[in-house]
Parts: sequence; structure tokens; C-alpha cells
Amino acid sequence: MKIAVFPGSFDPVTKGHADIIERSLPLFDELIVGIGVNADKKYLFDLEKRINWLKQVTDKFNNCRVEHYEGLTVDFCKKVGAKYIVRGLRNPGDFEFEKAIAQMNSDLSNSIETVFLVSKPSLSHIASTIVRDIIKNGGDPKLFLPDGIVIR
Repeated sequence: MKIAVFPGSFDPVTKGHADIIERSLPLFDELIVGIGVNADKKYLFDLEKRINWLKQVTDKFNNCRVEHYEGLTVDFCKKVGAKYIVRGLRNPGDFEFEKAIAQMNSDLSNSIETVFLVSKPSLSHIASTIVRDIIKNGGDPKLFLPDGIVIR
């Protein structure tokens, strides 16, 4: 069984994340959207809210589930039996950053492969960091959020 993990903080989930999830599903028997939790990181939205949003995005798919984890992504992959990590690439900067992480993950566990999906051009400008800034400054983020996700 081909199991993949799509890791991230999803703070908040964006249309870009939803697109990578949907495009990953046909490639694997199961996709686990893994919300990485770092106690040292300050999130704008609490874990429960991020889990609920991702469940809204993924509940319509039979081969997708949402989980959260602490620690290394490769350790989470081993725990859930995943042999693949899915990452989205929006631009060349993402590639350089994600390539380094993929190589380090490979050093940590050579049985786990990273699969990169290039963002659709219409979504490549969307980043959670920018969406958070819009929210913090009183702007309306709905253009960048999956359908049904409402932030007040």
C-alpha cells in the first residue's frame, strides 16, 4: 500500500494546500495530511481549528485523513507506515528550501521519498504567511481559502 504524508502547519489552510491534497490523492492509496506541531512556534490558529479546517477540506475523500504529530516528519512517516512525503513547490525559492529538507530526510531515513508537486500558476502566489498578514491587518482572506473555510 502506497501511503504518503503531506506535512505542514496549515496556519491557515489555503487553496494552494487544498490543490496539492487533491492532486496527490490519485498518486497514493492513502494520503495523511500531517499537522506538525512545534511547541516553540507561535501559531495564529490553534491546533483544533486547523484540524477542523483540514477535515472540512478532506472529508469528501475516502483515501485521506488528517492527523497531527510532534517531532520529525520522518518519524511520523515511520509511525503511520508512509514511504512518501508530498511537498508543494510555488517558486524556485521553495525548491531550494524543500530540496535541502528532502535530502536531510533521506539521510535520516533512506526508505522515505519526497515527491514534489508544482503549484498551479493561478495558486503559486498564495502562502500561509501572507494570508496570516492579511488576517492580522483586518483584510478579507476568503480569496485565498478553500470553499467553506471561514475566518472571523
